[in-house]
Amino acid sequence: MAFHYPNGRKYVSKNSEAIQRSIKKSSFSNRGKTLEDDLNDTNEYYAANGIAIVHKKPTPIQIVDVHYPKRSAAVIKEAYFKQASTTDYNGVYKGKHLDFEAKETQNPTSFPLKNFHEHQIQHMESIAQQGGIAFVIIRFSKTDEIYLMESEHLTKFWKRMIEGGRKSITKTEVESCSKQISLGFHPRIDYIKVIDSILGSFPKGSL
Repeated sequence: MAFHYPNGRKYVSKNSEAIQRSIKKSSFSNRGKTLEDDLNDTNEYYAANGIAIVHKKPTPIQIVDVHYPKRSAAVIKEAYFKQASTTDYNGVYKGKHLDFEAKETQNPTSFPLKNFHEHQIQHMESIAQQGGIAFVIIRFSKTDEIYLMESEHLTKFWKRMIEGGRKSITKTEVESCSKQISLGFHPRIDYIKVIDSILGSFPKGSL
């Protein structure tokens, strides 16, 4: 069955891409793993240990070609991944709604804003306005550095771009307004530690 992205480009499975890519040097805790893989492992650890419940949202699919070899069976021949309307992950921790996007880049000095869509920025703004915690987890793949940036900072850089400014966030800017997350074993990307620091900064009585 053939899958395509919204722009028409044919989808290639991660397994196929992994075979084509050369093996990268990496830490013991992250060999061959993508950011999504590590976050999924982390969320499974959180759920199994009663820490938090966070799920990755399924990517919506539009089916365009279906064959019916039998009356009782249908075979999907072609489908397209539709553009997601919100973010990658959501869940709950200590009674707070978590909503976040996960992105990685091969660029060692900046993070391209083209990785986001306008509706995702607006969605995260809405979550924050309702008292939820919205953020983005960014990985610089070449150096295996991971940062958590709250949505208010991402929105600032997005608006700068819309107003004619640079189309990326420099690595220095990421470091200045984000918290770095060290890679571990269990969990792999312990972002809840950063969430705890964010909750600690909330005014008393707001939780």
